[in-house]
Amino acid sequence: MRVYAKKIWAYKMMYLLIMPGLAFYVIFRYLPMYGAIIAFKDFQVLDGIMGSPWADPWYKHFQSFFDSPYFSQVLVNTIFISVLKIIWGVIPGVTLAVLLHETRNAVFRKWVQTLSYMPHFLSWVIIYGILLAFFSETNGLVNKWLKELVGASYPFMTSTDSFRGILIGSDIWQNMGWSAIVYLAAIAGIDPTLYEAARVDGASRLRMIWHITLPGIRSVIILMLILKIGYILDAGFDQIYILYNVHVYPVADIIDTWVFRMGLEQFNFSVAAAVGLLKSAVGLVLVLGANRIAKMWGENLW
Repeated sequence: MRVYAKKIWAYKMMYLLIMPGLAFYVIFRYLPMYGAIIAFKDFQVLDGIMGSPWADPWYKHFQSFFDSPYFSQVLVNTIFISVLKIIWGVIPGVTLAVLLHETRNAVFRKWVQTLSYMPHFLSWVIIYGILLAFFSETNGLVNKWLKELVGASYPFMTSTDSFRGILIGSDIWQNMGWSAIVYLAAIAGIDPTLYEAARVDGASRLRMIWHITLPGIRSVIILMLILKIGYILDAGFDQIYILYNVHVYPVADIIDTWVFRMGLEQFNFSVAAAVGLLKSAVGLVLVLGANRIAKMWGENLW
């Protein structure tokens, strides 16, 4: 014990630096797990968690979610939107990172990189205002152009045909530059002698991208995909809750928005907790399964 105490004291400043991060996870990730037991109780606010009676049967609130007439709709919407975000969330980030790496003008590269990751720091409320400025049916900039060209406007924000496209497009715009930072860091770790040897052999820049850059960051791409797969049942509650409306419920209502209405608007906290616990279990299984598949492909990530 004295040896460990001496090591901790020797690196005390390092431990102090990680304390805020550890405190965050303890307070907001581990302590709330205690409240998960209300998924198995008929929770009443006045009775508290321990004072509320146990549900009979224990899977009562899980079954109420599966028996809901909206179950199939919200499940399909959640998975479909999440898959689209996973696919279109990785490709633009990798493409931007490769393009920035290949750009020889350092000033131009820094400006593009800065402008591309700035939207990541905008809240969805601000982005919603920007989308309205462009796609509002009454006075949006795009619809003004459409009225001048074809004499009619289009309800981008309230149409079931276009709303998912707006969701995915705005998500790409917000996160593309931020995700490119990760891939740029991975590209920086590639041995530069590989590029020098390729130039000596007469390889073009496209050849070097295909045979050196992309294989060099393959493990990082797979890791990011695995992390995203773990959140496949989330689909981005904050974004959808701010952007959607009653007209697009059939294509935009997801598990989290349904749980929000059931849990906070109808005070059915037990069902909300049951669905949240179910999502966590499914996410864990998906992450472990994706990691197993990655290992089968030769990518031993952890």
